[in-house]
Amino acid sequence: MYFLLFGFWVLLNGRWTVEIAIVGLIVCAALYAFMCAFMGYSPKKEWQIACRLPRIAGYFVYLVGEVFKSAFGVMKLIWSPTLVIEPEVTSFRTKLRTDAGKVVLANSITMTPGTITIDVQEDEFLIHCLDASFDMGRDGFDMEDRVMKLEGAGKEAAGHD
Repeated sequence: MYFLLFGFWVLLNGRWTVEIAIVGLIVCAALYAFMCAFMGYSPKKEWQIACRLPRIAGYFVYLVGEVFKSAFGVMKLIWSPTLVIEPEVTSFRTKLRTDAGKVVLANSITMTPGTITIDVQEDEFLIHCLDASFDMGRDGFDMEDRVMKLEGAGKEAAGHD
């Protein structure tokens, strides 16, 4: 994080001088110390996030693919004169452990066209689907398993309640 802060400092200054670099190093060190003391930051947590970067990148690629698949499904519903749209509100229980994982899942569901996360209460998700074919909670779904992997749970945790 310190290096990101310093890089942002240099970017905002727009030029490079020794004075700007020294002041930037001091300001970024003070800001990083503040973040560690009062915001729960630590080098250990940063390392854990850095180790998850490949999984985060993989999930991002997966999510972009899901957004495109859902967008084409919505376009098919809209443009087809024979298909009847049947909106529904559905709910499901998640196996995710952390609040951050639940937020990622809720936002991922909302980002995919045709679905909106209406509410999350503890482990219960309430989802509005444009059509019954978009109901994810009916059979369980891959998105939740992938978010579980981001949380740090392995495949063995993904299959159990």
